[in-house]
Amino acid sequence: MAVLLWAMGLCLLVQGCWCSVGHADQGCMKWREHGEDVCCDVCHPGNRLVRECGRDPRDLCTPCEPSTFTVKPKELRCIRCTQCVGAQIQVKECTATTDTKCGCKEGLTCGDENCSFCVKKCDKGQEPTEKRSCRPCPDGTFNDQIHQMCKPWSTKCPNPDQVIMTRGNALTDIKCANISTDRVVVPKKPNHTQQAWPFVLSVVTSVVLTVFSVIIVAIVLIKTKKRHQKRKETKKIITKTPIIRTPTDDPATLIAVECSFHEAQQEQGSSSESLASKDSSERLIA
Repeated sequence: MAVLLWAMGLCLLVQGCWCSVGHADQGCMKWREHGEDVCCDVCHPGNRLVRECGRDPRDLCTPCEPSTFTVKPKELRCIRCTQCVGAQIQVKECTATTDTKCGCKEGLTCGDENCSFCVKKCDKGQEPTEKRSCRPCPDGTFNDQIHQMCKPWSTKCPNPDQVIMTRGNALTDIKCANISTDRVVVPKKPNHTQQAWPFVLSVVTSVVLTVFSVIIVAIVLIKTKKRHQKRKETKKIITKTPIIRTPTDDPATLIAVECSFHEAQQEQGSSSESLASKDSSERLIA
């Protein structure tokens, strides 16, 4: 009895260990009856089909061997796990249901979805080429992600109340701004009539000022000339006027007048004598 209990405990222990390593689900997961046998439709994940029909569903599928895996529910063979070689590095180990996940060394990136090879990692503003190299984004495109293809610039803003402020470059798309906050002044087409009007106004103003200046200068010259003529006429009209002295009883004044009278008589006499002497001399000569 003790031996039987020990054997049962050992079986349970082995079964628990088997479950702990992920092999609890093995054999066929879905089957259908076919006479006295059953036929498997779907194996448990990580199991491959051994035979389609049989007495025991557990015997119809078996787990994949080490370093192999399967993802199909009814595959006769498991696939060998991928080996990361060269510039690849192993990111995740292979399991019975998944393949090995590989990555690339620093500065490189996977060349395809399965990372079957590595290529140079392109920075922002660049895009990968078919030759596994990088090139700058062509004009009119941009790339703001690492190792992605360049995308064309947007042709309009996402919101109708926005306008394009700056065009894009190799790193960024166009930049937009709200009209209400940052208005963009669009230059109007030049109006030839509006452009000619200031010029005509300036010319007319210049002509008027010139004529006005000429008139003022002419008036000043005419007034100056008339003033000179009046001065000349005034000088010609001015003559000597006799000095008329009023009579006075002052003795000093009377003496002065008398002296001046005597002097005048003496001058008259001297002038008469000179005239007489002149006549006598002319007679003698004759």
